[in-house]
Amino acid sequence: MSYSVGQVAGFAGVTVRTLHHYDEIGLLVPSERNHASHRRYGEPDLDRLQRVLFYRELGFPLEEIQALLDDPDTDPREHLRRQHGLLTARIEKLQKMAEAVEHAMEAQKMGIQLTPKERFEVFGDKDPERYRDEAERRWGGTEAYTESQRRAATYTKEDWKRLQAEVEEWSTRYASLVAKGVSPGGEQAMDMAEEHRAHISRWYYECPHAMHVCLADMYVADERFKAFYDAMGEGVAEHLREAIHANARRHSAAEADES
Repeated sequence: MSYSVGQVAGFAGVTVRTLHHYDEIGLLVPSERNHASHRRYGEPDLDRLQRVLFYRELGFPLEEIQALLDDPDTDPREHLRRQHGLLTARIEKLQKMAEAVEHAMEAQKMGIQLTPKERFEVFGDKDPERYRDEAERRWGGTEAYTESQRRAATYTKEDWKRLQAEVEEWSTRYASLVAKGVSPGGEQAMDMAEEHRAHISRWYYECPHAMHVCLADMYVADERFKAFYDAMGEGVAEHLREAIHANARRHSAAEADES
């Protein structure tokens, strides 16, 4: 059996001009010509074309494809093994890309649904999405981050106003407590640390005491968090960290007594 250039173009999904070009550069020279000198392609030609298209799909330049196919030390089975390996690697890369796009779509879908005007009105210069990219890099795969994003997607403008009001009211009281010299290990400071933890659990994600302690350490270690809390009053970040640690110890002791 032999086939015309038009038939082969239809089989392979390429243009007749492409097949002509392959012939001209010696990449795929048809094995036959009819009495009118028209190209005729046999089964070996189709096998070679299939390998050409495999390599082309994988991004190989035509010159390199020709060198690979004309290498006398490489048999057809070796080409198939090489192509299988390359295709498997391409599939894995595409799957990772697809997962990344899906993740981006999900993150976008779960983002805070406020207009720019509403966000400015509610948050002013403290937009909670300011560090969103970094938060996603740090905690994007955690249940807490997913839950926080899920909840955020449901909040209305009024919800965000209530959240901000809670933060501001707590901040005023805690700054006053620090200014009065109240010990971070005292009952009053520990109670306010527990309020802080409850606020996170209520609005963002369930925050156990152990997680709260990790956050407290970050409030001091990360300059931006430290600046946020110290803006409430001098020494607030360090004080809050100690109060959160003390509150966690109090909680652990109470649990031990109960057991």
